[in-house]
Amino acid sequence: MGLLDGKVAVVTGAGGGLGRTHALLLAKEGAAVVVNDLGGARDGTGSSTSMADGVVDEIKAAGGKAIAHYGSVTIKDDALGMVDAAVNEFGRIDICICNAGILRDKSFKNMDDEMWDVVMDVHLRGTYLVTKAAYDKMLELGNGGRIIMTSSTSGLLGNFGQTNYGAAKAGIAGFMRCLWLEGLKYGVTVNVLAPTATSRLTEDILPEEIQDQFPPETVSPAIVWLCSDEAKEVTGRQWLVAGNSVSMLSWQITPIANRDLAEGPWDVAEIGQQILDSKDSWPPINPMRGL
Repeated sequence: MGLLDGKVAVVTGAGGGLGRTHALLLAKEGAAVVVNDLGGARDGTGSSTSMADGVVDEIKAAGGKAIAHYGSVTIKDDALGMVDAAVNEFGRIDICICNAGILRDKSFKNMDDEMWDVVMDVHLRGTYLVTKAAYDKMLELGNGGRIIMTSSTSGLLGNFGQTNYGAAKAGIAGFMRCLWLEGLKYGVTVNVLAPTATSRLTEDILPEEIQDQFPPETVSPAIVWLCSDEAKEVTGRQWLVAGNSVSMLSWQITPIANRDLAEGPWDVAEIGQQILDSKDSWPPINPMRGL
């Protein structure tokens, strides 16, 4: 007996890296899986059926249930199609993991519109289109559901050379922080994953000497658990998973200055001094980089 027996999942970008390990573990826990992957290169160019087919073959060889879907998350009909494939083949959809992504890294000085737009299209619009298709179907079927969106520490904390990627990933986190409130009424949980894992997207970002510390297989267990019935009350959270370390990122408010409105607005120099005087109490901008 698996934790997800009878459940049906759609996983985008499931032909390799984290998407593959998510799909394999979902299937091991009993879920039937729609393995979506366009089969393109790291920068989003090209397409192939082999990546999705390979993961489907792995799942079936292990005794699981899976079908392949080769559509692009940036095309509405493809997003609808992968959800329809889940329902038509397996009778329902319970889980949606939006994992598909590309990189077009460049310092902002050298960023151009095409680099910005294509990353926004795949990450932010792609997450919207697939989530919209899955969420609407979950509401129609009335069984609740689990939605996992993939953000990044680049979007939540920042990283040099990834303004396009970071902006898209921050947008995904903002999307989750609103949608989970709406999903409560329907039993649909919505969480965000910010993973650290070695894959073709990160192989030249993570230093070579530490890549072995972050296999993608170590990220998937927490995410698969979040897709289970046991996690029905866990929603609206931002999960940082790196190796076997699982953390929750929560926002905090740091008081800087306050006074009664009857005293009138702050003087510019005065409020400036208040801000400077409080600097020692500020939390780090990016604790993962010691900043």
